[in-house]
Amino acid sequence: MNNSNKDFDKAWNKLVTEGEMCETGPRENFTPVGLCKDVKETGVLYHGTKANLKVGDLLTPGYPSNYGKRKKANFVYLTATKDGAVLAAELAVGEGRGRVYIVEPLGKIEDDPNVTDQKFPGNPTRSYRTREPLRIIGEVYDWEGYPPEALAKIRARMEEAKRLGIEAINE
Repeated sequence: MNNSNKDFDKAWNKLVTEGEMCETGPRENFTPVGLCKDVKETGVLYHGTKANLKVGDLLTPGYPSNYGKRKKANFVYLTATKDGAVLAAELAVGEGRGRVYIVEPLGKIEDDPNVTDQKFPGNPTRSYRTREPLRIIGEVYDWEGYPPEALAKIRARMEEAKRLGIEAINE
């Protein structure tokens, strides 16, 4: 296995298994339960993007998705892992640097079905979505990005999915 594959595997495994679970460390006794609505997360929640926002700004659905054919997104996405938000920030379309924000949901959140399926039973990435706004309550500045080789592989997989017409679940 070459270094590029090792970097990708290490980054991916960290994201979907070990998880850097906020400041409190890995969740104890986490049991995947499938798609849940009105999730109760206790800890910091993040959103990764390239948008330059400030504390108090609201993230709302209705803008083009960062994925596939960039259809209007019916949801805003968030995660309880900084690693997940870092990946979203690095993969987001747009100009400028990636940004990781600390967010507060203003309504119910639910498991993100794009990562909660047969491939990832339950919600190991602690990724969520909402139809309600997210309020920016802070920005994380001390994050480290993924290795360029790992990002290149993920982008290639995303391009292949786009070519095949695979779209994010948006209903």
